[in-house]
Amino acid sequence: MIGKIQAAPAAAVMLILFILSPFVTAQEEDAAAAPPPDRIVLKNGSTILGTITATRDGIVSVDTDFAGSLEVAQDQILALETAEPAVLQLADGKVLDAQPIVIKDQQIVDGSTGQSFALADLAVVNPEPYELGIGYQWSGLVNFSMVMERGNSDTDELDYKLETQWLSDDDRFTVRLNGEIDEANDTEIADNWSIIGKYDYFLDGPWYVGGNVAAESDDFADLDLRYYVGPYVGRNFFDTELLFLEAELGLAYVNEDFIVAEDQEYPGANWEVHFSSNYLGGDSRLYVDHIGIWNLDETSDIILNTTFGLAFPLLFNLEAAAEVLIEYDSGAVDNVEDLDETYSFRIGYSW
Repeated sequence: MIGKIQAAPAAAVMLILFILSPFVTAQEEDAAAAPPPDRIVLKNGSTILGTITATRDGIVSVDTDFAGSLEVAQDQILALETAEPAVLQLADGKVLDAQPIVIKDQQIVDGSTGQSFALADLAVVNPEPYELGIGYQWSGLVNFSMVMERGNSDTDELDYKLETQWLSDDDRFTVRLNGEIDEANDTEIADNWSIIGKYDYFLDGPWYVGGNVAAESDDFADLDLRYYVGPYVGRNFFDTELLFLEAELGLAYVNEDFIVAEDQEYPGANWEVHFSSNYLGGDSRLYVDHIGIWNLDETSDIILNTTFGLAFPLLFNLEAAAEVLIEYDSGAVDNVEDLDETYSFRIGYSW
């Protein structure tokens, strides 16, 4: 009897092991099939194991089990190895075919040719098709700011904004649209819009040339239509998420049609400055966009439009932004203020 009782637990254990054996085998097979982690050795001797997800602008991004997503400065890497193949693009545009990445003593080893390249020359890992000269990358942002008040006064305000860009390795198309429509007690108190289209062709290095055509209207500033067109030269000073800065300077033909005042046309100087930074972190973005037009016939006449903004992501691709728009026109017609300020909080969608 005692022997039977002792045999029962042993039989039960054998039965449990038999039932669990397929699951254990499957886990062992999955572990064997899983590729080894990527390995990064830093100059200070530290080793990071994980999965390299991107390399761009001198930063290597790696997902780890112990610390989540990390960013490592490329110039701090001594050696690196990946399990999966990747396409490497160097700063001079040269592309290394898909292969596991091997870096030794800050030298990239091309497994297909045996050549070595300085790690400092690595620009992008797994570049986008447009960076390889295939097609365009399309990005954009559309947002709105709306206010409705009911009570002692009825007020309706609508601001809208669209920015979109097509970017390739050789050139860039840009379209920007802004507008405002305001009513108070069924009486329109603001109605203005502006649109600009630009084409840029990239030269060697940070320089580019381009041309733009722009138009705007503001009924309450007596401006029926102002448009200008002209060429410019631009330079990209910085092109990272931490600091983006580019500026353009050119000439333009300007034509202004007023509702009441006398129409005019003149040669002008035209410039733009665009700045953005994620310095505050959290995927937020500080930005400044500035446009200027200078009347070369009447040099005291100058137009300056400057937007200061802070944008931050919401759910999915939704984005919120607080903006201040300052518009200055030293040649504004009589009874129209030279300086106009607009404060807005926008909600939009980016892609």
